[in-house]
Amino acid sequence: MARKAKRDLTIEQQLARGPIDLPFLALVMLLTAVGLIMLLSASYASAMYNLDPAVNTKGDPLYYFKRQFGFAILGVVAMFVISKIDYQHFRWMSVFVLGASIVLMALVFVPGIGRAVGDARRWIKLGPITFQPSEIAKIGVIMFFAARLSKRNSQLGPPKKWSKRTFTGRMAARLDRVGLLELIPYGMVLVVVLGIIALQKHMSCMILVTAAAASVLLVAGVSLGWFVAGGVVIGAALWFIITQTDYMKARIDIWQNPLSDLQHGGYQPWQGRIAIGSGGLLGVGLGNSRQKYLFLPEEHNDYIFPIVCEELGMVGACVIMALFALLIIRGFWLALHARDRFGTLLVVGITSLTAFQTFFNIAVVTGVVPPTGISLPFFSYGGTALAIQLAEMGMVLSVSRQIAAPKAE
Repeated sequence: MARKAKRDLTIEQQLARGPIDLPFLALVMLLTAVGLIMLLSASYASAMYNLDPAVNTKGDPLYYFKRQFGFAILGVVAMFVISKIDYQHFRWMSVFVLGASIVLMALVFVPGIGRAVGDARRWIKLGPITFQPSEIAKIGVIMFFAARLSKRNSQLGPPKKWSKRTFTGRMAARLDRVGLLELIPYGMVLVVVLGIIALQKHMSCMILVTAAAASVLLVAGVSLGWFVAGGVVIGAALWFIITQTDYMKARIDIWQNPLSDLQHGGYQPWQGRIAIGSGGLLGVGLGNSRQKYLFLPEEHNDYIFPIVCEELGMVGACVIMALFALLIIRGFWLALHARDRFGTLLVVGITSLTAFQTFFNIAVVTGVVPPTGISLPFFSYGGTALAIQLAEMGMVLSVSRQIAAPKAE
C-alpha cells in the first residue's frame, strides 16, 4: 500500500519529499544553539537590573533568554514545516508576502498600532508581541524579484519593434536597447519599499534590502553597467547626506575617533572595543564578561559580538565567524545546484541577506565601518527576527530537497 501511494504521487510531489541538506541544517541549528547560549550570558545582567524603560523584565535575569528561546522553538518548527513545502509555491506567494509587508510597514504610522522609540517608528505592537514589518519586507522583495527574474529569458523574447517616426518611440527603443525598461518594475518596487523604510528612519534595513535585491538582479544576468551606475548614484547620495547632515557628520567623526565624544555617541563603540580587547586569545570564560554589567549598551542586541569576543576570545570569535562562513558558502553551493532558476535566485537572495547582515554587524562593532544598527543573525535579541530568519532557512532547505532532480527553467 505504501509503495502504491508513492507511485500515485506526482513527480513534483515526489521531488518535494526528497532529503533536506543536512550540512546546511546542522550549521543553522548549531548557530541557533550557540546564539541562544551567548544571549543568555550577555543579557542576564541588564534583565536583572531592568534599566530599559521600554521593557519590563520584572527583575527576571532569564527574561530575554526565555522569550528568545520560545521564538527559537517557533522558528525551528516553522523551518521544518516550510522545508516540506514545494518551493514552487513560493512563486505565487511572493506577491502576497510583498504586498502584506508593505501594508504592515504602513501600519506602523497608525496611532495605537505603531510603536516609536525615539525618532524611529519601526514597530507594530500586537499584545505581548512587538515586531518590525521591515523584516518581512526583506524576504518579500527577495521572493518577488526571484519569481519575476526566473522567467526573464522567456519574458524578454524577441526585441520589441518601436516606431521610429515618433520621439516617444525612438526614446523607448533606446531605453529598451540599454535594458532600462526591463528594470522599471523592480525599481518601482524598491522605491515604494525603501521609501516607507526611509520614513521609519531605518537606514540599516534600507542597506540590507538594496544589497539583497542587487544580488538577485546580478545573478539573474542584469548588465553590470547598471550596477556601476547604481553604485555611483548611491555613493553620491550618501556623500550628500553625510556632508549635509550634522547628525551623519557627527557619526562619521565618532567612528573615526570614538574618544572625541565619550560622554555620548562614542561611548558604545569604545566600550565595545574594550570588550573585544579584554578577551585576548582565549577569552575570560563563558559567563565571565565584565562589560555586560551595564558598561556596554545593547550588549544582548547589536553589540552581542563584543561579548562573544570577551568571553570566548579571538579563538572562539573566529570559530563562530567560520560557522557563518560555512553556512554562507553552503547556501551558495545549494543555489548553484538548485533544480531551476527560481530556486537559484531565491537561495542567492536569502544567503546574500544573511552574509551582508553578518558582515555589517561584525564590521560595525570592530570599527571597520560606521555604525549602521544591524543585528547579528541567530545571536542578537529579537524573537520575531529570529523566527523569520529560521523560516528563511526553511525556504533554502525546501530548495535543497530537489537539487538531485534534473535542471529545469
